[in-house]
Amino acid sequence: MRRFLHGAAGRNIGLVIALVLVCVVGFATAGERFASVDNLMTILRFAAVIGVLSIGMTFVITGGGIDLSVGSVLGLASVWASTLATQTMAGDIHWIVMVGTALAVGTVCGLVNGVLIAYGRVVAFIATLAMMVGARGLAEMIANRQTQLVTVDPFLDFFRADLLGISVLVWIFAAVAVAGWVLLNRTTFGRRTLAVGGNPEAARLAGIKVKRHTMYLYAIAGLTAGIAAVMMLARTTAGSSTHGQYYELDAIAAVVVGGTLLAGGRGTIVGTVFGVLIFATLANVFTQNNLSISAQAVARGVIIVAAVLLQQRLAARHRST
Repeated sequence: MRRFLHGAAGRNIGLVIALVLVCVVGFATAGERFASVDNLMTILRFAAVIGVLSIGMTFVITGGGIDLSVGSVLGLASVWASTLATQTMAGDIHWIVMVGTALAVGTVCGLVNGVLIAYGRVVAFIATLAMMVGARGLAEMIANRQTQLVTVDPFLDFFRADLLGISVLVWIFAAVAVAGWVLLNRTTFGRRTLAVGGNPEAARLAGIKVKRHTMYLYAIAGLTAGIAAVMMLARTTAGSSTHGQYYELDAIAAVVVGGTLLAGGRGTIVGTVFGVLIFATLANVFTQNNLSISAQAVARGVIIVAAVLLQQRLAARHRST
């Protein structure tokens, strides 16, 4: 029983209980306004963009890294995909051009991060901090600090539609989460990620190309930032250099609360999904009760600290046994 409670299943049960408690508080304070189907869909749509970013962040942190640039890369990808030239090409050819542009921009930024960190030996914090500042600045230059409206109606019609009564954006989040779970838990790539995050030198001696693998991890984070940019374009119907501000912090918080070790070597996609849902539901509860954004920030900070302290305690118990 002790092994069960300290394992992945036990951690996930704890996250489910935490989510249920937040929902109980929401129902007790906001009543039917919180429990309505429309509000549930609002929570899921709000969680979808951060959720996709968090899936990519899970891979990076599991591999022993950190990425502070995903929010800025999201903003850059949304701006680049909504420029007049890109939308004109999308109108002449197909809206998939906008999607491809966003994914390409995100992946290239992730690869730049990966190359700097893996082959340039730049500390991940510094490399991704530089990308965070640089990507945001480039987005402002391209957009001239203006909001670029999306005028390609087929693009909006597709991504703003509902499938079986659920937003396409939520389906995209679910698809990315499932793909991430399979990649991390059922493939050689996932096992190598755990090995690299746990002990890079041992992984190298075992024959894993650590540098190349690290580069791939940051490329995945960039790719998910590109996907999130497409979702943001659909949700706001505009590209802006301000999109994604502080989203990297929300993604890191969701990953940590979900049970992924900041030191690397252990990651959980299911936990990340629950972490995203907990924060999205908590934000909705605060909104329903007309509480300030500052109070939300304090509550999230307390949750993050509690999660990190719990991680440290569990890790210490694991070492002692």
